Amino acid sequence: MTKPQLDPDVADVAPNEPALSVYDEQHVVAYIRLLQAEGEGADWREVARLVLHMDPEREPDRARRVYESHLARAKWMTEQGRLLRGTGSK
Repeated sequence: MTKPQLDPDVADVAPNEPALSVYDEQHVVAYIRLLQAEGEGADWREVARLVLHMDPEREPDRARRVYESHLARAKWMTEQGRLLRGTGSK
C-alpha cells in the first residue's frame, strides 16, 4: 500500500473504479476527514476549503463537484470494508 499523505491536493474527480487505486491509497486521510466532517454535520464549503483545498466562494460549482465525488468514494470504501483493511487483507 502506498503511504497516505496527510494533506494531499485532490483531483477534480475521485476514482470510480471497482477496485482501490493508488490515488485512493494516497488520499485515505482525506477520505477519513471527509467522513468525519460529514458525521459532525460540518458545512461542505468549510470541508472543501480545509480538506480539499478548494475555494467554494470563487468556484462554487467545481468545489461542490469535487467534494461530492470524494465523499462518495470515501463512502464506497467504507461500504466495501476497504477503508480500514487496505488492499492486501482478506
